[in-house]
Amino acid sequence: MTEPSQEEILELIWTIEEDRGTVEKDPLIKKIHLPTSEQILNSLIHENYVTITDNKVALTKKGRADARLVIRRHRLAERLLNDVLDVKEDAMNSSACKFEHILDEEVTASICTLLGHPVTCPHGKAIPPGECCEKANKEIRPVVMPLSEMRSGDTAKVSYIVTKYHERLDRLSSMGLLPGVQIRLHQRQPTYVIQMGETQIAIDGAIARDIYVRLV
Repeated sequence: MTEPSQEEILELIWTIEEDRGTVEKDPLIKKIHLPTSEQILNSLIHENYVTITDNKVALTKKGRADARLVIRRHRLAERLLNDVLDVKEDAMNSSACKFEHILDEEVTASICTLLGHPVTCPHGKAIPPGECCEKANKEIRPVVMPLSEMRSGDTAKVSYIVTKYHERLDRLSSMGLLPGVQIRLHQRQPTYVIQMGETQIAIDGAIARDIYVRLV
């Protein structure tokens, strides 16, 4: 198992390779910003995560598998922080760097499912898919989706609400439409009408697109 400092280097090699195709040792060492960067890189070579030939750094099969998991965790964390928590850019990146070292596979898959198996991070970089994504791709419909994509008669639980308008959140909260609440879509036109317990609520398309649900 790799250490956080080793994971940082594996992640950096992956991203440089993604952008430029070739990773050179000296520029890589300068980018690492760790006092023991060369020592950590040597440990990765010794443990068969990385090879260096003619000053060119490459991930081994073992190293690529680990780097892929780190990249997946980081970019999913960015999506969660950006899409759900509306965290600013600087804080989003620093927090994602911390999350990538502590998330296990089960939590990572749960976040991925919650977000509807996104394929790119907020910066447009590809998110390596996991087993949960492969399973979702075999299904006709995603597990998590905007309420606006539900079909009449569908039943779902509210997963999360993404909106920058506080008055919209206040309105939904006052109606009791919160994460965890089960709803049934009664109709789609001319407005969305949902059944929540014994109550029917009409909402417009803009609000329906802000509410993400998990089908049940």
